[in-house]
Amino acid sequence: MVAMDAEQPDAGTSAGIAREARRPRAVIACGTGRYADPWHPYPETSAAIAELLRADDWQVDVVENPDEALAALDGAALLVVNAGDPWRNGEAARGADPDAEAGLTAAFGRGIGVIATHSALSSLRDYPAFRRAIGGEWEAGRSWHPEIDDAAVRVVDDAHGIARADFTVFDERYTDLVVDDGATVLAVHDLDGVAHPVVWVRETSPGTAPVRALVSALGHDARAYESEELRAVLTRGARWAARIDA
Repeated sequence: MVAMDAEQPDAGTSAGIAREARRPRAVIACGTGRYADPWHPYPETSAAIAELLRADDWQVDVVENPDEALAALDGAALLVVNAGDPWRNGEAARGADPDAEAGLTAAFGRGIGVIATHSALSSLRDYPAFRRAIGGEWEAGRSWHPEIDDAAVRVVDDAHGIARADFTVFDERYTDLVVDDGATVLAVHDLDGVAHPVVWVRETSPGTAPVRALVSALGHDARAYESEELRAVLTRGARWAARIDA
């Protein structure tokens, strides 16, 4: 199921058509079906992400099936993955969809931007190119999080101007994640004297143009997206990932 942008007031006019053509398109892969879980309200958080992108003049399609989302990336400048682990449902839930694999391969080949939010760090496991692009993951048996609470996020690198100031957000604090050496950590949370990455960027070159990825381990539920600072990080990160001038 795809939720499309609401009709613009000047839609159908020549000015409206021209404006629509200039707006970059984002596809949000929303965790339903085999990508759903009992803990994360993916339709709610996907709506919050769509809202902040639309406020920054993006066209946004929320696709309530990540496999279908990957097959619908033609013309998209940005893929946002907001979904859970399909493998938690057993062997029967595993396997790549051929159309999805072809769509993701083509999108990566032309350098689509990527945002991975929260449990996307354990999602799209049937598509290893996604894991390579985002430069990290939730590792079962290693990664964990304290109880959800006010989380203090500390900026450690202002690369690309994405994360600019420390902030507090009501969220889960993903801890002991795997983060690849090629990633640039922008922000962390501190626990017992140890800094744990929660926001990072990664740039890879699988095709003719680099794939830029922003990873935010934040965003458990809609309360996280009430943080203006987190919304700003995602807004700026979307533009950086899609190579859109600010």
